[in-house]
Formats: sequence, structure tokens, C-alpha cells
Amino acid sequence: MTTAFRPERIFLVTSLVLTVAAAVALYLLQATTLTIAVAPRDGTEPALMRAYAEALKTTHKGVRLKILPFDDVRESARALEQGRADLAVVRPDVDLPANGLTLAILRDQAMLIASPAPSGITTFPGLARKRLGIVAHRDADLWLLKSLMGYYGLGLQEGGAGPIAAGQVRLVPLAEEDLPQAFASKRIDAVVAVIAPAAPMALRLVGTVQAASRTRKVDFVGVEDGPAIIERLPRLQAVTVPAGLFGGSPKVPEEEVKTVGASYRLMARASMSRTVAADVTQHLFELRSRLSDATPAADYVAALAYETTAEATSARLPIHPGAIDYFEREQQGFIERYGDWVYLLAVLGGGFGSALAWLRQRLRRLRRERIDVVMDRLLEILAEARRADPAGLDALTGEVDSLAADVVRYTRERETDTRTMAAVMIAIETARSTIADCRRLHGEAVPPRQAAFRLSAAE
Repeated sequence: MTTAFRPERIFLVTSLVLTVAAAVALYLLQATTLTIAVAPRDGTEPALMRAYAEALKTTHKGVRLKILPFDDVRESARALEQGRADLAVVRPDVDLPANGLTLAILRDQAMLIASPAPSGITTFPGLARKRLGIVAHRDADLWLLKSLMGYYGLGLQEGGAGPIAAGQVRLVPLAEEDLPQAFASKRIDAVVAVIAPAAPMALRLVGTVQAASRTRKVDFVGVEDGPAIIERLPRLQAVTVPAGLFGGSPKVPEEEVKTVGASYRLMARASMSRTVAADVTQHLFELRSRLSDATPAADYVAALAYETTAEATSARLPIHPGAIDYFEREQQGFIERYGDWVYLLAVLGGGFGSALAWLRQRLRRLRRERIDVVMDRLLEILAEARRADPAGLDALTGEVDSLAADVVRYTRERETDTRTMAAVMIAIETARSTIADCRRLHGEAVPPRQAAFRLSAAE
């Protein structure tokens, strides 16, 4: 007899399909863990990214961050480029990973050069043969300063004593607390810092310069050739320091100062999906107020400015399409994100249901065909019994018993059609009755079982 699906088996298969569907849904909805390379170790960005990672976890967002610390932004950029990180804090003027696309600006830095007025130092050529103090600097800051000096035909002399040669600017490293004495003793003529203009340290430095001026005024070195410099050094950016940023009595600066600078950026690998990149960008800005409670660095996080989408994706420092989706409010909802999966699961589910229905129908047909074979054989036995000798009747009796046992096993293993089974039982009883009649014609005694059958049939 052909084996068919029992109800328990159908339940098992259905449960298995539902379990697989639940597992797929759980996989799609679970948080995405991303590795982020963070540098410089002594900068403000590590604290910002740690606060961001903790906020993502606390608010149960769909993204988690694994912090990978480095000492220098060159190392963090290299980690992104080599595939060891999904995200990275990058300073493009130092090292720009080939596979990096920007999500957000973490901190804009400007080249600030200030001196007590009236010093007359308001342009880069005016720095020739001057002593320039610098505090808390990094190698990348020196590279930026040397590049600007070189553009104006000046050389940067680090340290030294005695007269300063023509076309040279002497750089004097100082601690911040030594600045007032350095201005008072004429050890320096101006101070330089590559820093976010509104940072507390920038406010302190300008305040120190202002205190060293008899008029309480400050001269700033502007970079009027910013567009031309950026053409030569495309990883830099134009920065404008607004008038009055450092104080209003008297207003410092008196007018806006145009300069150049660099930025620390949160970059993602170009192969990151737009959905994940959009989520990282969205959560960063949505949680910024929470992050500012943990670190002031969150106040400097800014979106990228661009006019058109084409400009954003084709710039020298292109923006990730996922970040553009967030900035332009074109993020995908659940259906847009997982619509293909939902459609695929629906198709597979429909196909599975159809296949299951076909299989059940096929198995029922096979079972019915088996019952038809039994009934056909019982009808043949009716004809064969009338022609059989006693030995043949014994064989037919055994075959009828075998067919009857087969039918009993069938009824125990699956649901049965009452009308069909009634017909089968009538056929079996008729076959046994016919064999008993034929035995009598041959003068044989009817076996007790068949006699009982005849008795019950007569009743």
C-alpha cells in the first residue's frame, strides 16, 4: 500500500515552514553590527563614537558599533580601505581611503592665525621673518601649514634661534599656558591653530591674543585665495569664521575671516548598502542631543552641504548614496527594504502550498487506485471461483484474506471514505460467499468462518 501523509506529518511540515519563515524574519530584523575604525586616540572623535555606540545600544536601534581604536587617522583610513572596518573616522587631507564615502562631518577645522593688533599681520606674505607659536598640534596640522606656506612662497622653519632668513617663518612650539608670557617677551609674533573655530580651546587662544593687545583687538590672517588653493589641494575646504564669533566688545573678529581647513569625517565603505548607511546617518543626527550630554564634540557634527544629488555623488569627496537618502528624506520603509524578500517568501509559500496540495491529491489518487485494484481483483475472484477446483478455491480463499488484511491496514493508517469502504467490504463478503457456494457444489464442507458469514448474511 502506498505511504501517504498522515495529519501529524502535515503538521510537522507546516511547523517547519513557519519556523524557517520566522528565522528569516528574525535575521532581517536583527541589529546590524558594524566595525568602526576610530582615530586619533587623543582626539575628541573616540569619545564621540563611544557615546554613539552606547546610545545605539541603549535606544535599541537596528545598528550596533564595534569600536576599533587607532593612534592616527592614517591607520583608521587604512583599516577602512583594507576591509577591516565598515566605518572609519577619516581626515581626507591626511589620507583618503579609495573605497570611502562620506556620511557626515564630525568636525570642521580651520587654519586660524591670530596676532595682537596692530601687528599688521593679516596676510600670509606678512608672516615672512615672523615667529609663529603653535600649541597642541599634530603632524597633519604641520602638513597643512607647510602646504599653505609653500603656496605663498614661504618656508617653515621649525625651531632654531637667531635671525630669520628671508622667506622663512619660524615655528615655535608652546604649551597653552605659556602663550601670555611668550607674547609679553616677544618670543612669538602670532599664534596658529588648526581647530574648530567655536571650540573652547579656540576661544581661549583668541582670548589670550586679545589680552596681549593694548587695543583689545586681534588681527587675523585671511586666505583670500582659498578657491585657488583648494583647486591645488582638493582635499581641503573653504571655511568662513563669522564676525563676532570670539566676542562682541569689541567685536572679534571685526569682519568675517575667510580661511581654509580640513575636516574629520565619518566615512563608510562604498559597498555598504544604502539602507544601512542611511540608518547610521539618521541615528547619528537623531541622537546628537543625547550625545552632547556625554561629549561636547557632538555639537560639531554637521550634515554635508550640496546643491544637487549629482554634485553630492560626483564631488572630490563624494557622499554615500545612503546618506543622501536620509538628507533628502528618501529612506526606504519596511516594504521597500524587504519587499523583495516578502515577495519571494510569498511566492515560495504559495508554491509550497500548491505542491503540497498536488501531492495530497496525488496520494489520494494513488490510495484510491489501490482500492480500485482490490475491488477489481475481488470481482475477478467471483468469476474464477466458479471455474476453480478445490485447490484453486483454497488459493482464492487465502488471497481474499490477504486483500481483507490489506484493507484493514489501510483503514488504520489514514482517513477512509465511508462509501468506498462499504463497497469494499461488500465485495469481500460477496467473494467469500461465492467461494463457500462453490465449495458446496464440489461437496466440500464450508469452513466455520464462511459458515458464520453465511449465517450473518442470512440474518
